[in-house]
Formats: sequence, structure tokens, C-alpha cells
Amino acid sequence: MNPRDNRKIRVLLAKVGLDGHDRGIKTVARYLVDAGMEVIYMGLRSTPIQVVEAAVAEDVDVVGLSFLAGDHMTLAPKVIDGLRQRGMDAIVLVGGIILKHDIPVLEQMGACQVFLPGTPPDRIVQFIKEKLKQNSQQE
Repeated sequence: MNPRDNRKIRVLLAKVGLDGHDRGIKTVARYLVDAGMEVIYMGLRSTPIQVVEAAVAEDVDVVGLSFLAGDHMTLAPKVIDGLRQRGMDAIVLVGGIILKHDIPVLEQMGACQVFLPGTPPDRIVQFIKEKLKQNSQQE
């Protein structure tokens, strides 16, 4: 039995880079908490290294990255690579203003899912629960 089965889903949310817009990520955080998840919100202007270190220290199941400043193609891969180098198999979700042609590239780099503005928060909750259930059945 997986020891994670007996605890709340742990989600780390971060605004990586210089973007100072946080209304969307705070809304998502509230929905995740209301859905019974434990949320660690890092606040604004985190570095990729800070996100990786926090994800490892907090032993999270999910890392959610929010981008609104166009730097997702530079910063998201740094977080994904850092997590993999540290042996973390956390699901990485990306959200925000993402160009449609960047979505498959981000997914090839290791983002599990990209959520665009207007995505219903319950869809994010459902995706996380289903993906974690799917992953635990594959172990």
C-alpha cells in the first residue's frame, strides 16, 4: 500500500519569475483547499530552485506553476528538470497565459497538463485526483 494513500493530496503552487499577478493562482489554491487538498503557496517571484527545494522538502504530489508574463518556456523546464534531478515524480501542472503552440512543447518537456484562463477550477481538482489515482494504480 502506498503511504500517500493515507494523507491529503499535497500541492505546491508557485509564481515563478517576475510576474506579479496572483489572483488566478490564489483562486485555484482556494478551490484545492475546499476540495480537501493541502496547499503550499509560495507567493510571488519564486525562482525555479526555490520551487524545487520546497517541493522536495514538502514531499508534494503536485507542483502547479502559474505564468502570465510569457516566461513559461524558460522557467517551467528549469523546475521540471530540477524536480527530476532530485528524484521527484510529482505531477507538474502549468497554468496562465500560455500560447497554444507552446502547450505540446511544455507537455513534451514534462508538464502533465496546461490549464488556460477560464478553466473551471473543479476541472483542475478533478484532473489532479484522477491523475494521482491513475498513477497509484500503475505502481
